[in-house]
Amino acid sequence: MKNNKLNVYLAGEIHTDWRERIVSGSSDKGLAIEFTSPVTDHDLSDMAGVNILGSEESPFWRDRKGSGLNAIRRQKMIKDSDVVVVRFGPKYKQWNAAFDAGFASALNKSLITLHDEEHDHALKEVDSASKATARTPEQVVSILEYVLS
Repeated sequence: MKNNKLNVYLAGEIHTDWRERIVSGSSDKGLAIEFTSPVTDHDLSDMAGVNILGSEESPFWRDRKGSGLNAIRRQKMIKDSDVVVVRFGPKYKQWNAAFDAGFASALNKSLITLHDEEHDHALKEVDSASKATARTPEQVVSILEYVLS
C-alpha cells in the first residue's frame, strides 16, 4: 500500500458491469483505492499489436503481437497492485483471467476471485489460491472496506 492507498487490479471478463460496480461502490464508501485493469475495449485490445507494430496477414501473428503488448501492460499493473480481483463470467471461457490469477498468485499477491456458484468445481484450484471467493461485486467492495478499516 502506497500512501495508505490500496492499489487494486481488476482482471477478467469484459462483458458486464462488475468493474463499474466495484469502483462506484468503493467510491460511495470513500475508500482510498486506485483501480487499474486491462484494456476492456475488445477490438482495441486485439488490435494493439498491429496498430503499433504493423499489420499481419496471419491471425496467429496478429494475436501474438497483441497478446505480447497486453501482457506487458497487465504484468506491470499486477506487479504494482496490492490486491488482484479476478472475475470469471458465466458466458465465455476466460483463459486470460486464469493466467492473470496464476501470475498474481506466483507473485504472492492477495487474490480475490469473483464468480457464480456454477463455476466452483471448474475453478477449485484457482479459488484455493485466492484469499476469498466472492459472488457479487458488492461483496468485493465489502472485502476492500474491511482491508482498509
